[in-house]
Amino acid sequence: MLFKLKEIPSFWLLLVHLLLLVLAPLFNDTTTRHAVIWMISAVALVLVAFVIKRNNRYNSIGLMLVVLALALSAAVAFGAYSALTPYANIVEALAYFYAAGGLLVYMFNDHLLTLDELFAAAGVFTLLTWGFAFLYAACQWWVPVSFQLADGQGPKTWLELLFLSFSIQSGTGLSDIVPTSAAVRVIAAVQMFAAVMYLTIVVSRLISLQYHPSNLPRPKG
Repeated sequence: MLFKLKEIPSFWLLLVHLLLLVLAPLFNDTTTRHAVIWMISAVALVLVAFVIKRNNRYNSIGLMLVVLALALSAAVAFGAYSALTPYANIVEALAYFYAAGGLLVYMFNDHLLTLDELFAAAGVFTLLTWGFAFLYAACQWWVPVSFQLADGQGPKTWLELLFLSFSIQSGTGLSDIVPTSAAVRVIAAVQMFAAVMYLTIVVSRLISLQYHPSNLPRPKG
């Protein structure tokens, strides 16, 4: 079982993202990345690189985005160039979206419904959620009053932005954060569209794989 899991980077990517989510409240008092969080995020980006390598057409540009994201986020995490924060967020978002595209291509090129497809579907969800959260963070850097909360306007923490992204991506609408600037409203609208299309396309794909002739039990005799 462990050997098979080594061949499923989407499983480990999902696990690392859940770990980042659990640890987020511990470092929620600052917008600067803590060294520990950065190290785990770096692991996530390395796993993103493995996900991208599933499809050769995604290798060059995708891996370049991962390397650039690692370099920029490291400079920000250790306090060297805090002004690079929004650019690091944007590059990280692009790397995550690129990986999500690679996973979708991988899923649609396969005709077998396996555990790998299920982890890939969950991986695409977290990749999109984190990618949009990075875009929200970048917008907030340039326009601090991009969001409004019950306690008033002002910069929101990473956990609050991630919660907003999860709320939109899942369609639950549980977030108490309201996008107020034009840029974040556009991004939120795009995420709503992406979330609906993701559920429609990916779920229907998984169902169709289940009834693919290669997945149906063969009659005995």
